[in-house]
Amino acid sequence: MGLTIAYIIIAIYSVALLLIFFYSLAQLNLLVNYLGHKKMNAEAPKFNLLDPKEIPFVTIQLPIYNEEYVVERLLDNISKIEYPKSKLEIQVLDDSTDNSVVDTAARVKELQEMGLDIQHIRRENREGYKAGALKEGLKIAKGEFIAIFDADFLPSGDWLKKTVIYFKDEEIGVVQTRWGHINRDYSTLTRIQAFALDAHFTLEQVGRNTKGHFINFNGTAGIWRKECILDAGNWEGDTLTEDLDLSYRAQLKNWKFKYLEDVETPAELPVVISAARSQQFRWNKGGAENFKKTVWSVITAKNISFKTKFHGVMHLLNSSMFLCVFIVAVLSIPMLYIKNIYGHLGWIFEVTSFFIVSTIILFICYWFTYKSIQGSSFDKFVDYIKLFFTFFSVALGFSLHNTMAVLEGHMGKRSEFVRTPKFNINNLTDSWKGNKYLTKKLSPNMILEFGLMLYFLFGMYSAIPLNDFGLFPFHFMLFLGFGFVFFNSLAAKA
Repeated sequence: MGLTIAYIIIAIYSVALLLIFFYSLAQLNLLVNYLGHKKMNAEAPKFNLLDPKEIPFVTIQLPIYNEEYVVERLLDNISKIEYPKSKLEIQVLDDSTDNSVVDTAARVKELQEMGLDIQHIRRENREGYKAGALKEGLKIAKGEFIAIFDADFLPSGDWLKKTVIYFKDEEIGVVQTRWGHINRDYSTLTRIQAFALDAHFTLEQVGRNTKGHFINFNGTAGIWRKECILDAGNWEGDTLTEDLDLSYRAQLKNWKFKYLEDVETPAELPVVISAARSQQFRWNKGGAENFKKTVWSVITAKNISFKTKFHGVMHLLNSSMFLCVFIVAVLSIPMLYIKNIYGHLGWIFEVTSFFIVSTIILFICYWFTYKSIQGSSFDKFVDYIKLFFTFFSVALGFSLHNTMAVLEGHMGKRSEFVRTPKFNINNLTDSWKGNKYLTKKLSPNMILEFGLMLYFLFGMYSAIPLNDFGLFPFHFMLFLGFGFVFFNSLAAKA
């Protein structure tokens, strides 16, 4: 290996590590905000729902697409929302192309006969995907406020009473609630997803919101002020995360968002790795698309502080961290050999090893979010340690898949909005096998993931002849992570 190539590898490796370090510092700042936030909901102005004059008209939008397994559960649950019928309408925005349309229409008709103001709205095409469906429904929505639920969400009966009241403050454009997980303990995969989402819905959402930094509507389990949607330019389908896009456009126009950590809205996590793959791909590619679309507007905005701009940029870069992680992972083995071939460069490794602090920061941050939901006993801490390193390994295993998504987003490659298959999994005995929406195709990335598993096995072996075990734990986690993703993907097709 030539010295010039070695320097290039070191430079790329160091830049990626530096970006990860900045990300971890941003997370640490959000932790400080999270721990220091005061519960201000008690002082916030609220509608008095005991006064009929103050009860606002609400439209609930249910965007669905081929949801045979969960649509009945969704409609039954929404029909139990406790709110005056004269002030509530429900729009079932059904873009389905399968037989579920017939069952949905029949259930909607039954609910209409029970006195609910519920409409089954169909379009001729899926233009704009979910964003297009929401926009179409908005044209005829009677509500001043628009609540949105994806097909796998199950809000409690008093959900509207806990949320719509905060729109008394006319500057508030969105009220967002925390996601819960009805199948958290179904498998290692669901526990890892719940762990990551809990960190977002505690540390990140509270940490940003409490200091007035930009947060995002999470696509579901929240309410928009209709005026805010229209003022921000309405839903647009040019990214795969239309929720993040509209959120930033609204906040750039000075609309405030309110996040309610204490209001939990349960939902179902993907139980099959192919479903998790499609969801991760959409979220990460959409994040990169929104970075490309929005970052300059954030940087040049005159109405927000430097700190809000910093957190906004880091927020939009969230998915791009997978690219940095993947670069660090792949280059770590050449770096191991560079260290042993060019002894005079040893100081560089002393400096870059400092970035292990990034992992320590994330370990601390995620512990505080974990214990806020799961508790803080010694047993819980032991469980947390095991879960954190399992999560870390599997996140590394997803880094190739998510890097592909991020690169497509940054390069502007267009792709279809691929919905996440739902399963109606409520307990450990329920099975996902036979779900007709699951893709039967093997991801071409699987071959590369198997290759990377072997690559990091070689990295672990390299520690022995080089007598350098500094990167051995990292390579071991990468080996486990890529192995988990590969073998689970393979098993799901069996």
